[in-house]
Amino acid sequence: MSEFSVVDDNAVTEVGVAASVTGSAAHEVAAPGVVAGTSGAATPGSLFAFQFPSDPQVSPGGKRVAFVMTRIAEAGQKPVEDAGFARPRYHSRIQLSDGGPARDLTSGKGGEGCDSAPVWSPDGTALAFLSDRNGDTPQLYLLPLGGGEARQLTRFRGGVGSVQFSPDGRFLSFLSQGDARDRRDERGEARVITSLRYRSNGRGLLPQQPDSLYLHDLSSGETAVWHAPAHDVADYQWKPDSSGVLFVSSATEQDALMWGQDVFRLPIMTGVGETQPDQTPIQLTRWAAPIGNLAIHPDGVRFAGIGRPPGSVNTEDPHLFLFGEDGEGTRLDASWDCPAGNIVAGDLHVGSFPGRPVWTNESTLSLLYTVGGSVGLFGVTLAGEVTAQLHDPQRVVTGFTASHEGLASVSESAAEPTEVYLNGLKVTDCAAHLPFVPAVPMRVAFQTELGEGEGWVLLPPGEVLTEGAPVPALLNIHGGPHTAYGHGFMHEFQLFTQAGYAVCYSNPRGSVGYGQAWSEDIRGRWGSVDQADLLTFFDAALAAQPRLDAARTGVMGGSYGGFMTNWLTSQTSRFQVAVTDRSICNLISFGGTSDIGARFWDDELGGNFHRSRDVQKLWDMSPLKYAEQVRTPTLIIHSLEDLRCPVEQAEQWFAALQLHGVPSRFVRYPGENHELSRSGRPDRRAHRLQEYLDWLGEHLKP
Repeated sequence: MSEFSVVDDNAVTEVGVAASVTGSAAHEVAAPGVVAGTSGAATPGSLFAFQFPSDPQVSPGGKRVAFVMTRIAEAGQKPVEDAGFARPRYHSRIQLSDGGPARDLTSGKGGEGCDSAPVWSPDGTALAFLSDRNGDTPQLYLLPLGGGEARQLTRFRGGVGSVQFSPDGRFLSFLSQGDARDRRDERGEARVITSLRYRSNGRGLLPQQPDSLYLHDLSSGETAVWHAPAHDVADYQWKPDSSGVLFVSSATEQDALMWGQDVFRLPIMTGVGETQPDQTPIQLTRWAAPIGNLAIHPDGVRFAGIGRPPGSVNTEDPHLFLFGEDGEGTRLDASWDCPAGNIVAGDLHVGSFPGRPVWTNESTLSLLYTVGGSVGLFGVTLAGEVTAQLHDPQRVVTGFTASHEGLASVSESAAEPTEVYLNGLKVTDCAAHLPFVPAVPMRVAFQTELGEGEGWVLLPPGEVLTEGAPVPALLNIHGGPHTAYGHGFMHEFQLFTQAGYAVCYSNPRGSVGYGQAWSEDIRGRWGSVDQADLLTFFDAALAAQPRLDAARTGVMGGSYGGFMTNWLTSQTSRFQVAVTDRSICNLISFGGTSDIGARFWDDELGGNFHRSRDVQKLWDMSPLKYAEQVRTPTLIIHSLEDLRCPVEQAEQWFAALQLHGVPSRFVRYPGENHELSRSGRPDRRAHRLQEYLDWLGEHLKP
């Protein structure tokens, strides 16, 4: 069976992966203005040259960093039956640095498996980590750093995740399904659904019971269930005195469905295997709103978290809240109008990127904030003062961990891939593996009713262009809508510039990093001021770069960006080509099919599909209503396991375009969800990019 079903106009064909990996004749459509045979250019296959560092963990003494390094390599050592079918896969190892060049600490089963999630023991003598080296699910291992082999601590069919050491070093805690195995699909049994919360993008159909919190006693070697929650444990952290943990979960099924979360206290077991006192969790808050990334104060009583206040909607930026002994929360960063966390797009983010706030002393928390198109580390005091600790307005800090003695981080820029830093020293050299020189973006400002907006243009390098040839321009639209483009590295954008296209990308209203008013200004009116901002920016980009060809333009985007691509092509004919990825076209059917549909439109638009009074508004805002106005040739990309923007949205859009005679091509990816473009299987990511290039090359000819 072939890998991808591709629907092209009136024909159905089967396309394999080999062409996308090897660059066969079927995939050699050149972009207009590109010099054939240019060496050192980015290609879809250049993705395989990248290294993907993640999960930096600073040692207790602050002098070392352990992190995960992921590479792409051929899977397996045995010959492949189909010689033309490449099997590049992610493989990861734990690396260690004391400030010098990093070295491999684990082998990742000789390059075939994945080691991940390093966790330091409190005394710095050992490292716990996860590995799938002896099976298909990650298990917990403990590696003594003074010498010796890693010891496997668990053998659960359901695998292991979210590992932490107790501060006293006595226990390892983790989340797991244990040996439970849901075999209903395997046996062909019916599933009986009685709650709306039964599936989630990236997880598929949810298990019958949430993961339990386990405790492993390092002295006795025994492992036992510590707490079997009624609803998912979204986050947890040990109390400083090791007397238990605080964890985030939902108090009711309705809260779980509507993103309502609270914080609970769970006391420690007296000993694994011993008779236990009452360990019923104590609910500390009555928040019933998103909260996470807990950071317990050194006094063991107060704690901080990142979230949104009770009664808020999805358009509210996330912020830092401090909770007292009474469970009442107060926004700690009230003087700071930027969202907490890294919310800037990048497509090198394979792995985990920690963002938990850290108490660097008893009065100051360190955490990430998104500021315009950048992300930096800032300090917030108990008095509410916010100061920059590590912030370059041209960079994005994608993750960090810190202690009183040290700081480990990963950061990138639009022209530099992700690197690992220990106390300000770079300990990796991922840029050395790039097969091309990245283009540097140029900032372009545009004016709106709320003030100045910003975007960027990436121009093709001079060596890939025919002398004096005009450059076709692509308008790229980010998803969310409450995310941002900026100074994150985008291999996809670099690929387009190397193919001879100018890439124009911006942060219209609805984007984050520019204050609450900017984030929420599109609530209830998608396709209005955001459309105006996107087109105003694009016009400004064309004016700022006279070489851009206004007669050869394309529009593209994913998720909300896919919605806006569909919307723009149904409202204007100014673009010669479109690519819509994991998109939305019918706001009514989305509400009942998306894993977030029960609440999302209420938050974003003030109405939902199940109320008759709201249906007309949702239909009026649906691109599908205006499909007969579309004339733009459109490539539709979608993943079959996408539960965030279900594939039925792509199916409806494709059917409508076909029935109205619009040139269209529908590419469907099995085994992938909403994250295909960022962390999907490498061969599928490369194939997707080649589809983009082929479609652009076909429709943006001189």
